Amino acid sequence: MDYIPSFLLTLLLIGEAAEGIDTMNTTHSIRDGDTIVSAEGTYVLGFFSPGKSKNRYVGIWYGRIPVITVVWVANRETPLNDSSGVFRLTNEGSLVLLDHDRSLIWSSNSSRPATNPAAQLLDSGNLVVKEKGDGSLENPLWQSFEHPTDTLLPEMKLGRNKITGMDWNMTSWKSPDDPSRGNFTCILVPHGYSEVLLMDNSKVRHRSGPWNGVRYSGTPYLRPNPLYTYEFVSNEKEIFFREHLVNKSTHWRIVITHDGENHNFVWIESTQSWLLYEIGNTDNCGRYALCGANGICSIHNSPFCDCLKGFVPNNSRDWNKMDWSKGCVRKTPLNCSGDGFQKLSKAKLPEIKSSWINSSMNLEECKNTCLKNCSCTAYSNLDIRNGGSGCLLWFGDLIDIRILSENDQDVYIRMAASDLGMNLSSV
Repeated sequence: MDYIPSFLLTLLLIGEAAEGIDTMNTTHSIRDGDTIVSAEGTYVLGFFSPGKSKNRYVGIWYGRIPVITVVWVANRETPLNDSSGVFRLTNEGSLVLLDHDRSLIWSSNSSRPATNPAAQLLDSGNLVVKEKGDGSLENPLWQSFEHPTDTLLPEMKLGRNKITGMDWNMTSWKSPDDPSRGNFTCILVPHGYSEVLLMDNSKVRHRSGPWNGVRYSGTPYLRPNPLYTYEFVSNEKEIFFREHLVNKSTHWRIVITHDGENHNFVWIESTQSWLLYEIGNTDNCGRYALCGANGICSIHNSPFCDCLKGFVPNNSRDWNKMDWSKGCVRKTPLNCSGDGFQKLSKAKLPEIKSSWINSSMNLEECKNTCLKNCSCTAYSNLDIRNGGSGCLLWFGDLIDIRILSENDQDVYIRMAASDLGMNLSSV
């Protein structure tokens, strides 16, 4: 979230960034007006008031740019209404925020007891609690990177720790003046074959499509670029997506706005402003399940929605009125023994909620596995690199398919024998 403070406050913050310290211990409290600053002055931690609000919060913002841009908030749900707050580190290793009565407003709740704790603000923007003198960040007592607010910084993970069950999700601010949890949350689905969802409360607003070894199948903007690299990791301990800066001096952030947009920003030094570099949901076809079950969206068509070949609108009257929510149904029912498949190219893969995966199968084995299960409705490779590998099967209706001209992804859709003469790849 961005807001412009007074010129005097800006100079004060930049001055403190040049002279500040990056570490606090159990004898060092931060009062309203004090800050700690990362070693190279990249980030500042202190008290702030967002937008037009007079409430006080503890947060982290960029230290060397004049537009005060907050990237993390501690007490987002429990603001202070005056400037008497104290932020400190307990002997047990928990960060706590106290009000004027020394009542507890917020606590980090460290994962385990500490012997001699210290809290350090790193130049990555990560606030880390660790044992004093411990140079390793492999097993900190607590870190802000595991508790995102509305911003994902380079090196932060979006996903889940499979050992502890901790989710690393982003949640929007309620408004530019209120950093409490808003309606929108960005999560990485930790089960099955992973994809990223933008949720509006409990409803899916946008989905990335599953990871295909190169990128998420519904995010064509995610490709090699001069600003950042990216990775998807899934192992027995964790599953996550994260980005790495090519040039460590670049300021780069991903934000979920209070109105549910996924924006990627880069700081432009020459203009002293944030450039909107990428937008996650770029067009109407990015809206989740716009065309209903077994429908397909193509932004270059008019109307956007059509039924997959071999399917017809479930309610023709509503469909012709551009209400596609009821989706499409098969013209010819499947009979299991005589079914086959038609290829749909350049696809954002369907929703994976009802899916099955096998990373060792080839595409022919995947096809045969689908044929043996009468409930299997489609199959595809898991990974499109090097000619394709792995197997992803769908069961039931196919939800949220779209065509993306940049994609190299194919999905094979089960058809009744009498419909196999149709050329589905021409959709």
